[in-house]
Amino acid sequence: MKALNLVTLALLIIGGINWGLVGLAQFDLVAAIFGGQDAPLARLVYALVGLSALWQIVPLLRASHTNEVHAEAHARTHHTPRR
Repeated sequence: MKALNLVTLALLIIGGINWGLVGLAQFDLVAAIFGGQDAPLARLVYALVGLSALWQIVPLLRASHTNEVHAEAHARTHHTPRR
């Protein structure tokens, strides 16, 4: 499962960079590489990025149920004020 999390994270980074380029420069890198937005490979990349986003919800929910969130909340409530 760790490998799948790394792959989906990499796809989300690629998707984020692509959306950043679309927003800043009106340039769709995925479409440029794979022959247009309607090209089968481009559509596959778009679909994989979307599925990766859905998959990454799982670790997010898991983190909210583990000590990561509780430890952070504990640190905030037990912070010693500076003098």
